[in-house]
Amino acid sequence: MTIDKSLKIRRGGAGNRSVLTRGERLEKLKETDRWQEGDSPLGLPKVRVRKLVMKKKKKKVEEGEEGTE
Repeated sequence: MTIDKSLKIRRGGAGNRSVLTRGERLEKLKETDRWQEGDSPLGLPKVRVRKLVMKKKKKKVEEGEEGTE
């Protein structure tokens, strides 16, 4: 039996996520000392998800090639 096209996992689905799992949220809160061991894992405060934006690198033109063109 084959898998329907709509159920297949695509590459685009594995990109950046905007939502953290509860475990990931707890790790971030521990780093900032906003959650201690023994506190309830329910009703956690919001945690900001930082998106990484990569700057485009400009092509470097060598000084020696500039004068020859």
